[in-house]
Amino acid sequence: MRNDSDQDRSGAEPGRPPRSLPLLPIEARRAAAWCAAGLLVAAVLAVGVWLCVELSAAVTPVLLALLGSALLGPMYRRLVAMRLNRSLAAGLTCAVLMVVVGGAGYVVVSALVDTGDQIVASLKDVATDLTKHFGAAGNSLSDLATNAKTLVTKFGSTAASGLLAGVSIVGQFIAAAVLALFLTFFFLRDSDKAVRALHDWAPGDSAPQLERMARRGFQSIEGFMRGTTFIALIDAICITVGLLILDVPGALGLGALVFVGAYIPYLGAFISGAVAILVAFADRGFVIALWALGVVLAVQVLEGHVLQPMIQSRTVQMHPAVVMLAITAGASVAGILGMLLSVPLTAAVSGVLHELRKHYAAGSGTDSAEPGDTGPDGSSGVPASS
Repeated sequence: MRNDSDQDRSGAEPGRPPRSLPLLPIEARRAAAWCAAGLLVAAVLAVGVWLCVELSAAVTPVLLALLGSALLGPMYRRLVAMRLNRSLAAGLTCAVLMVVVGGAGYVVVSALVDTGDQIVASLKDVATDLTKHFGAAGNSLSDLATNAKTLVTKFGSTAASGLLAGVSIVGQFIAAAVLALFLTFFFLRDSDKAVRALHDWAPGDSAPQLERMARRGFQSIEGFMRGTTFIALIDAICITVGLLILDVPGALGLGALVFVGAYIPYLGAFISGAVAILVAFADRGFVIALWALGVVLAVQVLEGHVLQPMIQSRTVQMHPAVVMLAITAGASVAGILGMLLSVPLTAAVSGVLHELRKHYAAGSGTDSAEPGDTGPDGSSGVPASS
């Protein structure tokens, strides 16, 4: 019979080699494990972004269809609640989407085309005035305005001379738009089938939680799209009315620019507002420019303190730093289209992460359920949706 004296001071029994001490302390090993996990997540994200860029011809229509179905989803659900056939309800919703997007696009493009020369000329006049006072800064702004006009002219002449290239670009755009429209139809009509497929393919009993995450992400996109569209419309109307009262040239085009820029939070409002103020300064002088600045600031205060809390209070609230990083990342990946898509996708990811945090804070449903609580079909009794 052995006693404690038979063991050496290192804790090893006689006849066995002593245990070797770890090379790194436990804190260093934990840090290394977190670094490895971070590198793995970064690698997966990098591969995902690379695949999206390589398959942009298929990914872009899917994302556009997701935004379209999120924007007009409430209308489709109301039509279905009126006992309308799902296919007919989805078809009517897509028809409304075509009318809304086509009408808004026509108004925006026509306003920008009709007043584009006035806006560019006003910016060049501002550059001339600034050159007298600031030198290089004014020259840079003048070059920017001149190059913008030159680029538009070159693009038009290139498209006219290179007919095949122009037809190819237009064909790709039309194909993407038609594919996005069809995908919107199927996303609206077959949403219940997607939920059933999720329950069929989900591993184990994770289907209810996956459904809650998917619903929360889609609700975030839906709230962002509806709220941003309504806020953009109010901003554009208010600024257009203010510029018309101040008799600023190109007011309709500047209002259209405000409407489009509102889909890029913070950055779009800053750029469109700055252009409106510069145009007012060039054509109406310093006093009218101050009034235009007051109009832009008043609209921004109305948006930040009234419209945002009232309209988007139930959607995912993101910190401005997160929004700016998302816009920067989207611009680096896909240019202007990436800037437009990055914020709603970030809202969806934020909603999914919020649902995950709530799930783990409350405890997993499988951990709290007893083994006998599951039914014969393997369901755990967790509600499918919150």
